Amino acid sequence: MKKTNASILVIDDQEDILFASKMLLKKHFENIYTLNNPKNVVELLVKNTIDVVLLDMNYRIGFEDGKEGLYLLKEIKTLSPKTIVILMTAFGKVETAVEGLKSGAFDYILKPWDNTKLLSVVKQAVDKRRKEQKKSNNIEIVDDFFVGNSDVIKKAYSLADKVAKTDANVLILGENGTGKFVLAHHIHLQSERKNSPFIHVDLGSLNSNIFESELFGYAKGAFTDAKTDTPGRFEMAQNGTIFLDEIGNVPLHLQSKLLQIIQTKMVTRLGESKARPLNFRIITATNLNLKQEVTDKNFREDLYYRINTMEIVLPPLRERNEDKIPLAQYLLKKMTDKYGRDEITFDEKALEQIANHAWNGNIREMENRIERAVILCENNHINVSDLDLEQITTYEENQDDIQLSAIEKTAIEKILLKNNNNISKTAEELGLSRGALYRRLEKYNIN
Repeated sequence: MKKTNASILVIDDQEDILFASKMLLKKHFENIYTLNNPKNVVELLVKNTIDVVLLDMNYRIGFEDGKEGLYLLKEIKTLSPKTIVILMTAFGKVETAVEGLKSGAFDYILKPWDNTKLLSVVKQAVDKRRKEQKKSNNIEIVDDFFVGNSDVIKKAYSLADKVAKTDANVLILGENGTGKFVLAHHIHLQSERKNSPFIHVDLGSLNSNIFESELFGYAKGAFTDAKTDTPGRFEMAQNGTIFLDEIGNVPLHLQSKLLQIIQTKMVTRLGESKARPLNFRIITATNLNLKQEVTDKNFREDLYYRINTMEIVLPPLRERNEDKIPLAQYLLKKMTDKYGRDEITFDEKALEQIANHAWNGNIREMENRIERAVILCENNHINVSDLDLEQITTYEENQDDIQLSAIEKTAIEKILLKNNNNISKTAEELGLSRGALYRRLEKYNIN
């Protein structure tokens, strides 16, 4: 039997799963890779062209919520957008797998699997990969996204286009969901570095104890699990762009190390003494007020000025009223293409609600609601109930909602008590910076 020329990667922490899948797949496909440590997936994807990844969703005993798998899925789709990902999950965890499908996975299979079913899904994924390759041959990559017609957003993108031609460090500011990743990627694609890697690092999700190993890399034997020499994210961005998202969440004691690598363009892997020269362009983003964080001594002033050669502010959707309907139509087209339901449209009342809704979650909230509506829509007309939006008349009214403030205050008090008033631990558990937590303590008069 002739093997299909395709590269398949299986990621699972159980050696028996890796062995069984390799034995099955190598009979049908040319190249089979296996990984028992998901931390090594970045290096493997940088060095090899992988067509399909079979990705387990859980890697630590006692943690079976699938969050690690979802995080890895996003990492893989960022590093290698064309790679097809198939999720592997145990029976009873299908809800998490479905969430993975919404995040870009091709399909999922249940463990223990049926060999015929597994081969069928992998072959379908390889076929999809080949069709996409044929379609993209000799076609220039288009940076397809929605900008809008409001003055505030056009000003932001005009500034981005100007700075893209330079190598200046860029700081993107904006609330969650305003499109900071999209803008950073747009700047990369407009730059001279567009044919080199674009490496996205979500600093908000990096635990401080793996910060250095993830960003700077490590030598074999540097610590217990360091079984191979591994480059960090900065090395992977060589000649390209590294996008440090949520930079305001980096703990103060690690900011000096980040500053040093940005200043010197040199990196030393953990366990090594030799510094490696680098060539990268850095773009950072945060939803925090970094000037206030500097004033509050939560963010180094020298780091702030180092990353802020050019500052671009992305406005919230509530300041772009004229863009709401066009953006909704753009996202509807995106979702109907995704689900093969081109006939779906908005009814008049749905459009009216879209125009009047505050969209405090910004573009991300709108995309989520429209995707949900496309899935649920039964008569090809999205109505108000399909959108399932809260009836909020204005942003200001929502901000002054006393009930929500009371809930937030109670939550902070409970977590403070749980952590014996340790500010750092409480801020980390709440997903806030120390400065943001201090401001809430003052706001709610919590001693």
